[in-house]
Amino acid sequence: MPPSVAKINQELADSLAAIVGDRRVLFRPSELLTYASDGLPSYHKQPGLAVFPGARDEVVAIVRELARRKVPFVPRGAGTGLSGGALADGVVLIGLNRLSRILSVDAENGLAIVEPGVVNVALSRAVAAVGLHYAPDPSSQAACTIGGNVAENAGGPHCLKYGVTTNHVVALTVVLPDGEVVSLGNADGEREGYDLVGAFVGSEGCFGIALDITVRLSRNPEAVRTLLADFMSIDEAARAVSAIVATGIIPAALEMIDQATIRAVESSIYAAGYPTDAAAALLIEVDGAATGLEHDVATIEALCKNGGARTVRIARDETERARLWQGRKKAFGAMGRVSSHLVVQDAVVPRTRLPDVLAEIHGIAQQHRLRVCNVFHAGDGNLHPNIAYDASDADETARVHVAMKEIMTACVRAGGTITGEHGVGLDKLPYMELIFSSDSLAAMCALREVFDPDRRANPGKVVPVHSCREWHAAPAARRAVATV
Repeated sequence: MPPSVAKINQELADSLAAIVGDRRVLFRPSELLTYASDGLPSYHKQPGLAVFPGARDEVVAIVRELARRKVPFVPRGAGTGLSGGALADGVVLIGLNRLSRILSVDAENGLAIVEPGVVNVALSRAVAAVGLHYAPDPSSQAACTIGGNVAENAGGPHCLKYGVTTNHVVALTVVLPDGEVVSLGNADGEREGYDLVGAFVGSEGCFGIALDITVRLSRNPEAVRTLLADFMSIDEAARAVSAIVATGIIPAALEMIDQATIRAVESSIYAAGYPTDAAAALLIEVDGAATGLEHDVATIEALCKNGGARTVRIARDETERARLWQGRKKAFGAMGRVSSHLVVQDAVVPRTRLPDVLAEIHGIAQQHRLRVCNVFHAGDGNLHPNIAYDASDADETARVHVAMKEIMTACVRAGGTITGEHGVGLDKLPYMELIFSSDSLAAMCALREVFDPDRRANPGKVVPVHSCREWHAAPAARRAVATV
C-alpha cells in the first residue's frame, strides 16, 4: 500500500468528521460502493474514504487538513462523467454535490455566480423568468453539476453554436491542493496576464477545487425551429451534415442518431417518435431572430431532401420539440435495454471525414463481433461510438477493449483527436501518446506542478503517469493503463 493511502485511517476520518459532522464522512467499505464507478461502468476504483462538505469553508478546511497530512484526494460532483475521471482509487473522495446554491444572478449583465454542486439544468430553470439560460447542455444536464462541467470542459448538443463550458466561465474562486484560496479571472472583463481560467477549466480536478463559478448567461432566442430528417443510409446523413454547415448556416444543434440507437430509444420510456426503419436520423435545431429563420429552415429541409432524406419533420410546438430532444438526451440511458454494460467513447474528427470514419467503425465492430450504437454531435464531428456488452463475459470484454483502441486510432488517423467533451480521466490515458509528443506531455506535467506540486489532486489522471514523476507513486494508475 502506498504511504499516502496508508494514511487514510480512522484518525483521518475523525478529523474530517470534526469539520463536517459524523454523518458526512463514509469510511466503511459497504458505504463506499456507491462511489466506486462513475457514468462509465467499465472501471471500479473504491475510495478509501468519502467526505461531503456542505459549505465553502468546510471544503477549504478539508483540503487544508489533507494537505497537512499529505493525503491525496479526488473531487467529485454528480458522478455522471464518462471517462473515470472522478474515481478515487484508495484515496479520499471529496463530494461536492451539497454545495448547490445559486449565489447571485445579474440579469442585466447576463452573469450568475454558482457553487460547484448546482445542477446544470437548475440554473437555466432559475433564470428562465428573466429570459436567460445557461447554454452548455450535456445530455446529463438533469443530473450533472456545473463544477463537474468545469472540470471536464463539458459540451452538449447546443455547443455547436454557443460554445463549450470554457466559453461561458468568466471567473472562479478556487482552493488549491495546498489549501490556498485564489481568484482566477474577472467578471468585469479580461485581466492582464495569463488566462488562468482557461487553464483551470478542463483540468479534470488536477489543479484544485472550484468554490464558486461565475458564468455567462445567454439570452433566450426569439424563435426556435427543430427538424428531424431520417435517412436510409448513414453515409447520406453524414454528407448532409457537411452540406448544411457549408451553407454558412450555423445550427444551434446538429445531432446524428443511428438505427441501433433509434430502436433502443423507441423501445424505452423515452420514445420520441423516431422512425425505427431509418438507418440514421438528424436532429437539427436553428434559433435566433424570427425574421429570416424560416429561410434557414427551408434551406436545411431542401438540403436534407436533396441529400437523400426520406422525410423531414418540423416540430409543431414546444411539446413536440421537447419530445424529440428527450429521445436524444436520454439515448445513453435507453441503451441499458440493449446490454448490462456500455462503453461510451468520445472522439472528434473533421466533419468531411464522418462518412469514412463511421464506415470504419462499423467494420471494426463487425470484425470483433460487437454491436455499436452511434449517437453524437455531428455538426462538430464529435463522435460517440458506444459498445453495449456483457462485462461478465471475459471474451467479449477483451474484444471491446481491442475494438475501442482501434476506433480511437482510426479517429486520430483521420485527423481527429481523442476527446471532445468527456475528458481523459482514466479511460483515455493509453491514447494520449497518439496525439501528444513527449515534450508536450512534459509541458502538461509542468503546468500541473504549478497548481499542485505534490501531485495529490486527482492522482494518476489525464497525463500518462510515466510522463510525470508521479509514475513512481501511482501504481494503481499504472495498473489501470496496463489493463486497457
